[in-house]
Amino acid sequence: MSLINTEVKPFTATAFHNGEFIDVSEESLKGKWSVFFFYPADFTFICPTELGDLADNYAEFQKLGVEIYSVSTDTHFTHKAWHDSSETVGKLQFPMLADPTLQISRNFEVLIEESGLAERGTFVIDPDGKIQIVEINAGNIGRNAEELLRKVKAAQYVRENPNEVCPAKWKEGEETLAPSLDLVGKI
Repeated sequence: MSLINTEVKPFTATAFHNGEFIDVSEESLKGKWSVFFFYPADFTFICPTELGDLADNYAEFQKLGVEIYSVSTDTHFTHKAWHDSSETVGKLQFPMLADPTLQISRNFEVLIEESGLAERGTFVIDPDGKIQIVEINAGNIGRNAEELLRKVKAAQYVRENPNEVCPAKWKEGEETLAPSLDLVGKI
């Protein structure tokens, strides 16, 4: 069964954010757009490049009213240590959620049971707490924050314009489609 249009399951977590430990739950997501960005582990190779890319684009997500939550099965203490010791990870201004109980990774169906690590899963969550975009990458393939930003803009657009859809490679300001019988077989 797909997670698309399902509500985020209840969870509680401690996150490292702006030099502090904070509590985050599914209730923290309500009323705004959110991205859950799962990655396998702190102190690894591809993960800091992805998180650094998100950090470099974080202001653009914030302009759209989107909060980023990076998530791994490491503890919040490990997140702090990594943040403090890595120049790249030190740029992060978004919460780094700890999932040592593996519950959040299980809820989002990205847990690799045999290793206790999360797949590279990206989830865009709307202000109602429903998942609108799901993307899972193999462990050796990094993601692109600019492409994620494009997808978030598309999700926001179709939420605000429910009678329109965004075609392939759609970018903000470009034409959309209004599904109708007139379009069948004409595209």
